[in-house]
Amino acid sequence: MNHRALTPVRLRALFAALLLVSASGLAHVTKPTVHLAEQRDKVDLEALFPKSFGNWRIDTSMPVTIVSPDVEAQLKSLYAQTVSRTYVGPKGERIMLSVAYGGDQSDATRAHRPDVCYPVQGFDILSNADARIDVGQAELPVRHMFAKQGQRYEPVTFWFIVGEHVAVSGQQQKLAQLRYGVRGIIPDGMLVRVSSIDPDAVAAYQTQARFIADMRTAMPTSARQRVFGSASAG
Repeated sequence: MNHRALTPVRLRALFAALLLVSASGLAHVTKPTVHLAEQRDKVDLEALFPKSFGNWRIDTSMPVTIVSPDVEAQLKSLYAQTVSRTYVGPKGERIMLSVAYGGDQSDATRAHRPDVCYPVQGFDILSNADARIDVGQAELPVRHMFAKQGQRYEPVTFWFIVGEHVAVSGQQQKLAQLRYGVRGIIPDGMLVRVSSIDPDAVAAYQTQARFIADMRTAMPTSARQRVFGSASAG
């Protein structure tokens, strides 16, 4: 093997792959039986996410459509709770918030990532990249996805919480799940999706980041931990 060809990026990828293989092997030995959700306070999405905060208020005149009815039916069968809201900001900007929570972060729930579901619904994915946003005293890893269907342009910011940890990529989700699995724990999972209708993705992501930071500021510490992970709870 040519060790000089192993760049830092390749080394990290190799290390992650080795962790996945070793954790997967241990998971077969120690089958998870304890649900993390049963050891924590019960989640109530309607109460967890404030209906108004800062200059943002729920827009009751504009319903939110997360997915097509058939996919939504699948989501409801996988997730214990879902919340869909549209908020309007001080300048009339509209942000759609969609959240899904399940007590079992499994392979089935990972299959309903926005970058998987949107193409199923007929969207073209124009871009899809990792990002980090400032949420006040912390940075939140997220995925920025720019989707298009006909004349509808929808920039999307989303992230997952697996147990107590933020996971953006499918590999990160799997690795977090396996880390709990070797301890005999089945983690719960939450998908948070923020989006808007805007052909200007850069401006939309900035507005979405402001919305997310304002929402986090309005939450008590316990809620921040559930929605943003333990690392960004301060």
